[in-house]
Amino acid sequence: MTLFASLLRLSAAILLLLCSFSLSAQTAGQWRDSLAVLSRRIEANPSSTDLRLRKAAVNIELGQWEYAIEEYTRVLAMDPQSIAAHFYRAYASASLRRWADARADYEAVIAAAPMNMEARLGLARVAVGAGDAAAAMDHYNRLVELFPDSAVVWAARADFERGQKAYAAALDDWDRAICLQPADAGYRLSRADLLLLMGRRREARAALDEIVSRGTPRGLLLDWYKRCAD
Repeated sequence: MTLFASLLRLSAAILLLLCSFSLSAQTAGQWRDSLAVLSRRIEANPSSTDLRLRKAAVNIELGQWEYAIEEYTRVLAMDPQSIAAHFYRAYASASLRRWADARADYEAVIAAAPMNMEARLGLARVAVGAGDAAAAMDHYNRLVELFPDSAVVWAARADFERGQKAYAAALDDWDRAICLQPADAGYRLSRADLLLLMGRRREARAALDEIVSRGTPRGLLLDWYKRCAD
């Protein structure tokens, strides 16, 4: 979830299944208030990397990608080994489609922490964004080798394979993701959606029925059920 928001391409209905909204979540106005407080504290403590990381995080919450990048760059000038600064600067750069900059920061994270799954996922998604499908596939294959017990990794590769129209491979990977995390309604719905794309309506309907039997309101899935009947 999904870092690059996720960077699975789920529909709004799937997101409703996956997300619960906290009543304590800050509004944009509250984030701006937090930003003002942090900016004043940084003026008094300009060498505090912790304060700058916190400010950059708020910049990201507000979609202020350039300001976040500037702040992470200042942190790295003071602490070149900051994995957090590299990681989130990569995220901000990718949000601006600056693929080379994002790639360099993700690679810096992986050099320092080779088993950082999130950075490797980020690197794969940067390759997708840059239009390098071969490199992306290499990254996803490496991910499933390193993290075979991660449902997120199998789901990420399945989503990529779907985009490449490798539907059979994607279906296998959704099956692996569901096997590892059977309660995830989003994975099951993505699999059902893929079955519909493949023209396998009867199997898709059975998959939808399974989702409903596990507690998802049928009303959220009406569009998918309609496609099964079309």
